[in-house]
Amino acid sequence: MMSTLRSPDIEITGISSMATRHVLNELALRYRTLTGQKVLTESVGGVEAARRLEGGESFDFAVLAKDTMLRLAQSGYVDASTLVDVAQSGIAIAVASGSQCPEVGSEESVRRAIQHARAIGYSTGPSGAHLMALLKRWGIADEVAPRLVQTPPGVPVAKLVASGEVELGIQQLSELVNVEGITIAGELPVSIQRQTVFSGGACTRSWHRSAVLEWLSALRSVDFDEVKERHGMTSVGSVRG
Repeated sequence: MMSTLRSPDIEITGISSMATRHVLNELALRYRTLTGQKVLTESVGGVEAARRLEGGESFDFAVLAKDTMLRLAQSGYVDASTLVDVAQSGIAIAVASGSQCPEVGSEESVRRAIQHARAIGYSTGPSGAHLMALLKRWGIADEVAPRLVQTPPGVPVAKLVASGEVELGIQQLSELVNVEGITIAGELPVSIQRQTVFSGGACTRSWHRSAVLEWLSALRSVDFDEVKERHGMTSVGSVRG
């Protein structure tokens, strides 16, 4: 069990990508119940979060894709010694509720579904970069390009799927689960899957280092694994399925 903090009156603030928004909000509520510690996280697009940290905005902690956190640590915005892997999430495909789900059990079936889709929604985050790499690898990037719709940072792909603007939505599972108006067709098969690891760390401008370290430690607690699972994430080292 995690220890109880002695300074519950301190509020620690953080910034995260949208992929971890729901899980961090629920974990913060549980953490406050257990310890009295207030944790407030602002969730925006990952690109925007990094830009704001590099622009000098003050937060106590950040939770972003691991490669982004490593870059921020290297440039001095995050304390490298505090970095911890919080959770990971794979990429999934969604359609509007009531629509027929495409077959996505193999690499070939996923390629075929993308080629035949009226429009495909994707994000500016790691899942979007992975999709672009796949299209290039398959040799269909130019063919599919006119039907690709990239959401602005912070706008979930699920919103485009639910509204019917796109036929397929491809994004981290954690951003698709429990969203009204869509159905998850499935996760990408292992041969083309990419698990994105999200790491947390204390910002170098934080005035509440000890409280932040307690919070970061709690994020790795097995007591929180069930919450991560419900939000389409797993602890690093675990495998879904």
